[in-house]
Amino acid sequence: MISVEEALERILSHVHVLEPEERPILDALGQVVAEDVVAPLDIPPHDNTAMDGYALRAADTRGAREDAPVTLRVVGELAAGYLFEGEVQPGAAVRIMTGAPMPRGTDAVVPFEETDEPAGRAFGSFAKSRDVVGILKAARPGANVRRAAEDVRRGQTILRAGALLHPAQVGVLASLGQATVRVHRRPVVAILSTGDEVREPGEPLRPGQIYDSNAYSISAMVQASGGIPRRLGIAKDTVEALTAKLRGGLDADLLVTSAGVSRGDYDVVKDVLAKEGEVDFWTVRMRPGKPLAFGTFSSGARRVPHIGLPGNPVSSMVSFELFGRPAIFKMLGRGDWQRPLVRAVVDEAIANTDARRVYARAILTQREDRWHAALTGPQGSGMLTSMAQANALAIVPEDVPGVAPGDEVDAMLLE
Repeated sequence: MISVEEALERILSHVHVLEPEERPILDALGQVVAEDVVAPLDIPPHDNTAMDGYALRAADTRGAREDAPVTLRVVGELAAGYLFEGEVQPGAAVRIMTGAPMPRGTDAVVPFEETDEPAGRAFGSFAKSRDVVGILKAARPGANVRRAAEDVRRGQTILRAGALLHPAQVGVLASLGQATVRVHRRPVVAILSTGDEVREPGEPLRPGQIYDSNAYSISAMVQASGGIPRRLGIAKDTVEALTAKLRGGLDADLLVTSAGVSRGDYDVVKDVLAKEGEVDFWTVRMRPGKPLAFGTFSSGARRVPHIGLPGNPVSSMVSFELFGRPAIFKMLGRGDWQRPLVRAVVDEAIANTDARRVYARAILTQREDRWHAALTGPQGSGMLTSMAQANALAIVPEDVPGVAPGDEVDAMLLE
């Protein structure tokens, strides 16, 4: 058996950052920018108002008070998306809406609340019925004005290659007028379940059969990690059936199978891997998830990495969390695959009887400024609900025979 760290290192050495593609910016959410993004324009493109109110010269409001308003002529009104023709002269003001460009000759905006304009006047009607406005508070130059290029300057590098696109970055790209962005493409992950006893959800079960949960949980994990899952169906426990199904996934970037990697008479994944490709390893010093096969399949000049997950549903998910997710992140160009670790007090004993690293499903809560980890129940590798309830994995190292209530362990956050 090899260590978790060695297994991960070997897997990551066989996967590489995928080539760039041009994507619509919204579809690229969660992908990594492949080249620097340089601003083609200033944002804002012009000085504009940050408030509804009156654009004017600050000097004209000197001495204005509620009991001694300064009266200015109203020479027009302006909504966002339009320009004011001409230049505003001393003693004049323009009624203006948020986002509208500042008229030439003005240097400040007094909000409606600091004028004698009655509340609730409709835009477009008030200015026509009144040609003066009383200013109740002196303004300073630049008040309520957003300056041109205060956010982005033309020629500025806005996103560096390697940046991850979150919602805010997508918004910035849109503000630059970019409908698409060049990003590293998402990996396609082909997912194959094996076993004569396995059936698709929705099909009737005969005695001795079970529904295929692994393909769905792993597909969901692939999607949550940023990859594109492609389910290949279910292969029977024969070399011929498995080989035919696997060949249908060799155009993918990563091939994932579940079951068939133990020592049973019908565990044929490792046999097919040895025949059709190259085997790197197939046992890891961990629990759950000891039987984990890794190697590559040949597809012409390509070598397609293959992760053979255990068949037990919890073992399958934990193994994919530790090895499949980092592989997808690397192909995406992301280096942030490490989950956060916290020190947590265990509320109950966790045994380690065979010198493997234990990943126990746990519910992590914070009490009195300390994290506490409570097991989600029995830790059998077939109990998928224990994984559904967990928000962390409590880790007992290989060289620790177990932990008692009150001991501290590392806990890996899953959320």
